[in-house]
Amino acid sequence: MKAGLQSSPLDTGLILTSAADIEIKAVQWLWPGWLAVGKPHILGGAPGTGKTTLAMAMAATVSSGGRWPDGLQCRQGRVLVWSGEDDPADSLVPRLKVMGADLTRIEIVSGLRDGTGVVRAFDPATDIAALTDAFNAFDDITMFIIDPLVSAVSGDSHRNTEVRRNLQPLVDMAQANDCALLGITHFSKGMQGRDAIERINGSIAFTAVPRIVMVAAQHLDGEGAPTRLLARAKSNIGPDGGGFAYEIHQLPVQGHAELNASCVLWKEPVEGTANQLLGRAEQRSSEGSTSALQEATEWLADFLADGPKDNEEIRAAARSAGHTVATVKRAKADLKVKSQKQGMDGGWAWVLPEGAQGRAKELTEHDELLRQI
Repeated sequence: MKAGLQSSPLDTGLILTSAADIEIKAVQWLWPGWLAVGKPHILGGAPGTGKTTLAMAMAATVSSGGRWPDGLQCRQGRVLVWSGEDDPADSLVPRLKVMGADLTRIEIVSGLRDGTGVVRAFDPATDIAALTDAFNAFDDITMFIIDPLVSAVSGDSHRNTEVRRNLQPLVDMAQANDCALLGITHFSKGMQGRDAIERINGSIAFTAVPRIVMVAAQHLDGEGAPTRLLARAKSNIGPDGGGFAYEIHQLPVQGHAELNASCVLWKEPVEGTANQLLGRAEQRSSEGSTSALQEATEWLADFLADGPKDNEEIRAAARSAGHTVATVKRAKADLKVKSQKQGMDGGWAWVLPEGAQGRAKELTEHDELLRQI
């Protein structure tokens, strides 16, 4: 700096502040290491991992001042939720209710009324002013969930500059209001084996702008029961790596007969980087899927050995034997089973081709050999 030049606004409008005049402060947390006050976060994962249910579990914890899966107590606050994919009445609110949310502290963005009184859909890409009004109306909003985050981008979601430009007003709003911003997104297809950060769909800005990136994965545990993993893929403000196992269960909604809703049941903490955890999940899911297909192939060959079977009979028997219809259909393709019409008035039946018993044995021996390599 030239002699005599002070840290003050320049003629160009640029404002310089001496680092010596900036007061150092610690990061404030809603969930230490996972959800930071005034910071942007993103949660990504493949379909079926329960991303929205995870977000609702976090909202329930914040609204009720409950405990996180690591046992730490959360400071109670209000949560703002916008979802462009799930209906609040039959999906979001039932999930929040079964997970113990304080529903009086959850605000669902249902639409926007303009100056003429006309109600239209809320657009997170353009309705920042309306969000500011909401934060002015409530002084205790500590978390804002946007699902999906890509809806906040009005331009090309694969262009870095456009994504950054569209996300920045949301980031500024979260910082100004001491609110944790959580965006939900998807993994790109065909990304198995890639770095966890690279799997997030769209521009790299979707992972560069958030201070913490979380990813969700699904796999089979050692006993074959489905479970899921929440891992921390990136953190610029705390530790990265590690995570928690969780399961998604359907629980009855109190006071609403015959209505069930998805609920997160947290399990044990897990160690490792996000890449390691995703790799293990994919490997175990692949092994579980292969084993399930082998068993279904052998079962179907035996079931059809004494003659054709009706479609509905096969479905019912498959379920009773513990096989999914999707897996049995894959077994059908591997065995080259044919569908045949049973007479003029009859239904369709599956017919085992000649030599299919040997084919089932061959597939089993082949997969067993691959596992030994």
